[in-house]
Amino acid sequence: MDINKKEFCLIGCGRLGINLAVFLSKQGFTPKAFSSKNLESAEKAIKLTGKGQVYDNPVKAVKTSNIVFITTPDTVIEPVCENIASNDGFNKNSIVFHLSGALSSCILKSAKQNGAYVGSIHPLQAFAPYEPGQESPFKGINISIEGDEKAIELGKEIVNALRANSFTIPTEAKTLYHASAVVASNYLVTLEHFALELLKNADQPEEKAYDILEPLILGTLKNIKARGCINALTGPVARGDDEIVSRHLKDIDEKMPQFSKLYRMLGQYTLDIADQRGEISEDARQKLGDLF
Repeated sequence: MDINKKEFCLIGCGRLGINLAVFLSKQGFTPKAFSSKNLESAEKAIKLTGKGQVYDNPVKAVKTSNIVFITTPDTVIEPVCENIASNDGFNKNSIVFHLSGALSSCILKSAKQNGAYVGSIHPLQAFAPYEPGQESPFKGINISIEGDEKAIELGKEIVNALRANSFTIPTEAKTLYHASAVVASNYLVTLEHFALELLKNADQPEEKAYDILEPLILGTLKNIKARGCINALTGPVARGDDEIVSRHLKDIDEKMPQFSKLYRMLGQYTLDIADQRGEISEDARQKLGDLF
């Protein structure tokens, strides 16, 4: 089939899938078929794009198109792909993508056995349900691509059409890439929760705690972007101030012992970062290491 026709089908019509279908259809790509466990979701996708047909059988849906997006939950991507492949659903030389951040294109190996090229496209963005008239949630975001060379080539074209920014990663690096995203987003929430809990226990009202810390949080992110993590680091560990850190630990151990282990773990890792600047004396480093 001719990839240049830009005809695609969507297997799985959740938030991301529908957003993808809508905004690709606005950029010269043509949705031919939708298939979903919930047929109402597939019908909604057609209503929103104004094109395509609903199939209750994903094998028949895939037969219609030269580009296939499997946008199901992560746990069923591989079995869905295997089911389609076992029924010779994938057209030879078609290109099959999934959109999982945690999984690589290797889970689409059954499609390759049908003669398709495979890849993964992962937007570094959380998606809300599509609302008619909304601005594209893809515009300006970063999207990773990995997989077969032909899939990467088409993936770049797709990302460009969505007005997003693409970058490629090796297939074998997909898990570490996803771990990075989890740390940057999910664990940042965890870290700020820790900070807010400390501030609330410093007798600051919960409803004002974030507003108090927000300028510091945003300023730190700005400094990281401008100077890098090592040069953006400030505070008692960066200064080698073991007395201040000792006071922190004394109060946390006494008043909020559930956070003692977390503070020490973060402190040790921060000490390793500070050490790379070479500005802490050996004596201060030893004292801080002992505290953590």
